[in-house]
Amino acid sequence: MACKAVILDYIGTLVTPQNYSLEASITKLHKALCNAGLKTNPTEFQEAYKEAHEKHRGTRYQKLREVTNAVWVSEALNKIGCPVTLEDSWLKSGLNVFFQDFVNSLELRSHAKKLLEIASENCKVGLVSNFTYAPAIHSSLRKLKISQFFNTVVISHDVGWRKPHKMIFEQALKALQVKAEEAVYVGDSPTEDIKGAKAVGLKTVFVPSQFYSLAELQQCSEKPDLIVRDLREICADFARIIRLEKFDE
Repeated sequence: MACKAVILDYIGTLVTPQNYSLEASITKLHKALCNAGLKTNPTEFQEAYKEAHEKHRGTRYQKLREVTNAVWVSEALNKIGCPVTLEDSWLKSGLNVFFQDFVNSLELRSHAKKLLEIASENCKVGLVSNFTYAPAIHSSLRKLKISQFFNTVVISHDVGWRKPHKMIFEQALKALQVKAEEAVYVGDSPTEDIKGAKAVGLKTVFVPSQFYSLAELQQCSEKPDLIVRDLREICADFARIIRLEKFDE
């Protein structure tokens, strides 16, 4: 059976952040909130932000339910005496400021755009990303000039479930209108990508990244159908991958 769709992870697999500082982003978020009229102590806010973030870690990484960044920002503000709700318009404005540095830090990996060009010429293309604020992902896709290559973009913020939960992969398959056995998934995380994709029946390709090495893959129990050294290798042999021949070797 020929492959009808290629689905890719985003951060790590297609793009990598360069010289990003979370502390700087939190500082800019606090400044934006103060400009909106919420006068708070920066140190107090940062501590409350980190505490709220840690509070939801178990829900996000163990139960795989996504909790958006807006939730812990609002919780942090309420804790330090600034009553807010998730519907407050300035909260979204503040989050846009918070994520701007991250968006600007993202750079395409070598051969990423070439891979997307080849894939989009041969089949449907999907993106599946764990991220707490979907607008930042869409903004980065436009900034990097690659949004046009995707038939669907599925983000945990929108779905409510994080990889490796099957729901987020199934959402992508549904949007692409293909069966799991008709698609190939490419990712860099042994657990979030390889384990999750295999669980729903997708063929899987592991590509090492700045976050996950081949050694780390070999240390875990997850076994992708195919291991490549980089995206260039997928581009060079895409015709055989799209016919699923590489998986039979």
